[in-house]
Amino acid sequence: MDKPVCKIHPNLCVFCVGVKGTGMSALAELLVNAGVKVTGSDTSDVFYTDAILKELGVPYFETFDATHIHAGIDLVIHSAAYSPETHPELLEASRRGIPILKYADALGAYSAKFDSSGIAGVHGKTTTTALTGVLLKGARMPAQILAGSAVRDFGGRSTLSLGAAYFVAETCEYRRHFLSFHPKRIVLTSVESDHQDYYPTYESIRDAFVEYGRKLPHGGELIYCADNEGAYEVAGILKNEKRGIVFTPYGFTAHGDFKIKNCSLESERLMFELNAFAEPFTLRIPGKHNALNAAAAFALVSSIMRTENRAGDGGLWTKTQLEGARRALEGFCGSKRRSEILGEQGGVLFMDDYAHHPTAIKATIEGIKAFYPNRRLIVSFMPHTYTRTAALLDDFATAFTGADILVLHNIYASARETYSGGVTGRTLFEKIEKANTSAPFRKKICYAEKPLDALPLLKPMLKAGDLFLTMGAGDNWKLGKALIEKS
Repeated sequence: MDKPVCKIHPNLCVFCVGVKGTGMSALAELLVNAGVKVTGSDTSDVFYTDAILKELGVPYFETFDATHIHAGIDLVIHSAAYSPETHPELLEASRRGIPILKYADALGAYSAKFDSSGIAGVHGKTTTTALTGVLLKGARMPAQILAGSAVRDFGGRSTLSLGAAYFVAETCEYRRHFLSFHPKRIVLTSVESDHQDYYPTYESIRDAFVEYGRKLPHGGELIYCADNEGAYEVAGILKNEKRGIVFTPYGFTAHGDFKIKNCSLESERLMFELNAFAEPFTLRIPGKHNALNAAAAFALVSSIMRTENRAGDGGLWTKTQLEGARRALEGFCGSKRRSEILGEQGGVLFMDDYAHHPTAIKATIEGIKAFYPNRRLIVSFMPHTYTRTAALLDDFATAFTGADILVLHNIYASARETYSGGVTGRTLFEKIEKANTSAPFRKKICYAEKPLDALPLLKPMLKAGDLFLTMGAGDNWKLGKALIEKS
């Protein structure tokens, strides 16, 4: 059963606990644009969101204290990182009888106000959301977009506001957070085993995505990746339930308008075609998986256009809209920590990527190697969560075959789990090293417990023409930054 929807309206006074978080600051921006008065609190650490909040005129405390909560506050929204049972501001809000919502529930309440589309999947959802935003902007469609990371094409923010008719948001599967969302359309990029602390088996996470699909109304649409076995299976389960949902596949093996064909690389450009359009498209970011993300975005924008009922030359897309979308796609710079170019020093190209699941790691490395065939690829990887590393140890062991040099670090712990004395970063290092001894083309593999411990190892190793990639959901991005500064 759906949770009661909190009525979000102008003149509402909202206090956000953890307001500097990427998702929370993005939601704060949407609320401010809707006329809501927003205040909040967070730590004194400086994030890129500080500047955004100040530009929006959102005042916030850099401490957590019960005295921040007063009678004039109508609603408190909090990041999942803070517990209502222990956090002083949330305890005070509860004492005063002020309604409290988790971020996911507040996002769900906001989505209920619009024709909303949720983008979901174990990986690919952030880039797909960002690509959807640039296509909607290029096509001049009246929509709001919320991504799970900062996007250069959104002005370095996680939100893009083009109008209020439609809402597109990245939605998260962890702890079934996406079940608070109210989708008319869902894009499903991938379903695989992940978040093992909450979903111990593949079937448990698959069933969560099926449950999300069941939230689609009669006539709603599931846009799914036909190339991903899990997404295909979820679509099949929902089809068998005959819920009156429209199913739109996309991908290299898909049938219909969003089948990808003639995908190739030319001069550091990814070229591909879709059945629905006569001319090819171009992307400047590496990896065939990004052709999949773009196909998903085109399928979603086309569906929104169908609702808008703007027919013209070429069907749903007018010539002007298609030309605008094509230019926007070719100019797409990616999102923060998604094959993000940090800079170039001494002839070495530095890049950072958030990939932390074996499938995403392998696809990202293969895409980068194909995009930069003449560069030696040195990868720094920091595993994220003990449960994921332990459950997918064998998959991690074969995910880095495309790297020329691999530097591993200890596991980046999550607040949601405690170390049980099992798998560590060194366990993964030993596993990969053992597999490497029997590989036909052996690579150099190193281990540095903390990312910055690798500085003296890497400085003499890097050469002009190399590509250095920090990868994972941890904080080893600091290593790339330090190497740039010390080059």
